[in-house]
Formats: sequence, structure tokens, C-alpha cells
Amino acid sequence: MITVNALSKHSGVSAHTVRYYSRIGLLNPRRDPKNGYRVFDSADLNRLRFIRNAQHLGFTLNEIFEILAISEKEHSPCQRVRDLLNQRVRENQRKIEELVRLQARMEKTLALWRNLPDGMPGKHGVCRLIDSASEALRTESHTMIEEGHYV
Repeated sequence: MITVNALSKHSGVSAHTVRYYSRIGLLNPRRDPKNGYRVFDSADLNRLRFIRNAQHLGFTLNEIFEILAISEKEHSPCQRVRDLLNQRVRENQRKIEELVRLQARMEKTLALWRNLPDGMPGKHGVCRLIDSASEALRTESHTMIEEGHYV
């Protein structure tokens, strides 16, 4: 049996994280009857390593709870793990595509701004650069939609 601090050292996870995982139920330490301290065993260390590996693959704590619950019912969680990871891959691909579009917009905007002088804020706007880019990009977006580039 080891303490929070010892588990922290063995796992490379902070003591704060060990306590948090215990508080939310990802870890289920026993209490030392002599002093009331949380104590852990090798199964807790293995579980903590599993949690960290799952997080490294992008699983959320809620998903890890779900995976552990399936496992604790003595069922294989592997199909659910595949499903979750497939879903995450699709979500990440969508985000990457959005970031690529944003990057292109930003690069086009910088090109538009290259020869524009700085302006002072006034009754016509806060920043002339953003206002000019917004109008140019809006016009470009309408043209792209009309040409069928956006769905």
C-alpha cells in the first residue's frame, strides 16, 4: 500500500491529480484505518497509467469513465474505444479543415493589408484594416458560394 505522494512519484502524475481522480471516482483508494490517509496499491497504479494513456490518445475523462465502467462489468470495451476514436478522428479532421480555411483567410487578409496605411479610430470604425478585410472577404465568400465552392 502506498500514499498519494508515493503513487504520484511512481506514476509521474501530480499528487493534486491523484487526489482529483480519487475525488471524482476514477481512482478508488482505501483509507488507512490508523490515520485515515488514502492508500493505493499496484492495481491503482495500473489504472492511473491506463487513464494517462487514454488521455494521451485524446479520450476525455467522461469517456474514460465509460470505458472503465464497461470493463468493470467484465465486458470488452474495445469496440466502444474504436467507436470513440473514430468519432474523434472525424471531429479532428473537420477542425483541421476549418483551421486550413482560417489560415487561408488570414493569409489573404495580410496580403490585402500589405499596402494599406494605419488609420486612427473614429466615427467610421475601430480599425480600418479589419473593416476593409471584412468587406473584401465577405465579397469573396459570396463569389465562392455562387461558384459552388462552399456547400
